[in-house]
Amino acid sequence: MQTLVEHRRVVDMETCQLNVFETHEQAHQVRLEFGDMLLTSMLRGKKVMHLAGREAFDYLPGESVVVRPNETMLIDFPDATADEPTQCIALAMSRDAINGTLDLLNERFPLLGEHETWQVNDHLVHIHQDAQLVDVIQRIIRVGMFEHGRQKDALASITLQELLIRLMQTGARKLFAEDQHVLSSKHPLSAVMAYIDAHLHDPIDCSQLASIACMSRPHFQRKFKEAFGWTPHEYVQHARIELARKLLTDELMTVNQVAYAVGFKGAGPFIRAFRQSEGVTPKRFQMAHRGHA
Repeated sequence: MQTLVEHRRVVDMETCQLNVFETHEQAHQVRLEFGDMLLTSMLRGKKVMHLAGREAFDYLPGESVVVRPNETMLIDFPDATADEPTQCIALAMSRDAINGTLDLLNERFPLLGEHETWQVNDHLVHIHQDAQLVDVIQRIIRVGMFEHGRQKDALASITLQELLIRLMQTGARKLFAEDQHVLSSKHPLSAVMAYIDAHLHDPIDCSQLASIACMSRPHFQRKFKEAFGWTPHEYVQHARIELARKLLTDELMTVNQVAYAVGFKGAGPFIRAFRQSEGVTPKRFQMAHRGHA
């Protein structure tokens, strides 16, 4: 790292280095650079991130940013104060640990697509964390900060492997969701994902999805979970909530209309699912976001 933020605590482990940063006053264009691949995660406050080739973006708690080796970050801290410091972690991951995990996965758990391999793809930049990613990030922080003795490096190595798997599953979901046009039509899951996108307003049965993928239901469920980290049901539910978020900004649509438009059988199940995912009811979300479509 070339430039220090105001307060930095470092924990070195065999396969990774955990950095905890706190910034206690406003700052702009702070330059940071690491020699290893970096996973950062916001814990408190707000940053504005500037990465080469991308528009600047707000970086908030519940989000992560993956930074490639030797990639320069320019960071603004618009809201940091002594009473409300900005806090984040940065986990530098060794090349050997990453390559070892990729080799293990490609040898023992091959992916479905022809010539498809486990890899940390370029879709992993700005990530909205799901519950699984939140859990494993919290665990690697606990290992770094609170474990002691000879077992610490072993626990860190095991947890880092899981973290890398969760990151790659997140990247696969983003790839299929955002850039299906770049995927080969021969990919076993491409037709499944296209069907899900086109039929979110209809009932979607897992057996039907397995049939589209030309697999048995158990094999399809296992391979889907390996590739994306979610079950088919969890993926469909997430896609419906994402579509609902967009539709709720339409001033002409009621909550009930949105519920049926995204495949729920009524307002009740939709409200429960939306509140569980977003932390607010659809109505409150709609009132806060109308006019921002």
